[in-house]
Amino acid sequence: MFARPNATPERSAFYKRIDTKNLAPLWEVLGDLVTPQPRSPCVPALWQFDNVRADLMEAGKLITAHEAERRVLILENPALRGASSITRTLYCGLQLILPGEVAPSHRHSQSALRFVVEGTGAYTAVDGERTTMRPGDFIITPSGTWHDHGNPGSEPVIWMDGLDIPLVSMLDASFAERYPEETQPLQRPEGDALWRYGTNMVPLEYQPSTLTSPVFVYPYERSRDVLERMRKTDAVHPAHGLKMQYANPATGGYPMPTIAAFLQLLPAGFNGQGYRSTDGTVFCVVEGHGRSTIGGRTFEWGPRDIFVVPSWAPVSHQASDDAVLFSFSDRPVQKALGLWREAVGH
Repeated sequence: MFARPNATPERSAFYKRIDTKNLAPLWEVLGDLVTPQPRSPCVPALWQFDNVRADLMEAGKLITAHEAERRVLILENPALRGASSITRTLYCGLQLILPGEVAPSHRHSQSALRFVVEGTGAYTAVDGERTTMRPGDFIITPSGTWHDHGNPGSEPVIWMDGLDIPLVSMLDASFAERYPEETQPLQRPEGDALWRYGTNMVPLEYQPSTLTSPVFVYPYERSRDVLERMRKTDAVHPAHGLKMQYANPATGGYPMPTIAAFLQLLPAGFNGQGYRSTDGTVFCVVEGHGRSTIGGRTFEWGPRDIFVVPSWAPVSHQASDDAVLFSFSDRPVQKALGLWREAVGH
């Protein structure tokens, strides 16, 4: 769109002189800064859970959850190695907690989600309330809240972490703090937030104090039932199948100010149209088998596999049997800034 001017000896000498003054000519880089379409450095990628699980279990033998603070293997985008990110704005990893372990309590500026992929019996505690983690549950750790994890059960528990670490780092807005004790004191019984805010009611004259949902756990059993009911009443979207977005019950908006989360059902035999959007999206397969074609590359997936769709990369999904996909992206930020776009059929 913006052509780079021809190079001349005089121009090159000028650029060299002004470089010593920390100056640079815009016309030499304008085409790279202002592009006609998104030009993400990220690439499509898929991580097969069974392969990563073996490495995660080996990590469990090498380092304790306490030593590591969080025993996590980061899923790095192949084009962003060393950046600890799966898209330009999002971090993703797989965390393991073994029976009897505790991941100590801390808090930080970054917002986090947990999506449980294997095992039962562990818990996450958020600001004085614990929730038992079950496969398919979507759990939020809001920015600035104390949180710890423990596993009093008898089997390993693994979940996917999604955080806005790259975004917060880009804004130079990171703060973090360790709790004085390994675990925080409990102040409310388990399930308090869900029954208090998750039943289409809120306390009298309730005023949200943050932009994050007051419900910090969305049980998979409930969410899955919604998709099954949609199957009986709603038309199947040509690109998304049957798709819902998780919501903040106090505002109707996204569950976190920087991260949106979604759950969709692709009926057996679904052959989706192409779709693209500006929010790079991370998917985790909950149920079923299928494949997704992303930017011309096709990835076969099954339960617990994770894949990423970069910004504005065309994607289409096909399901060989009933499949459920969980996903998350930075859509709330893009919408707040008036930048988000989508297109179906591309």
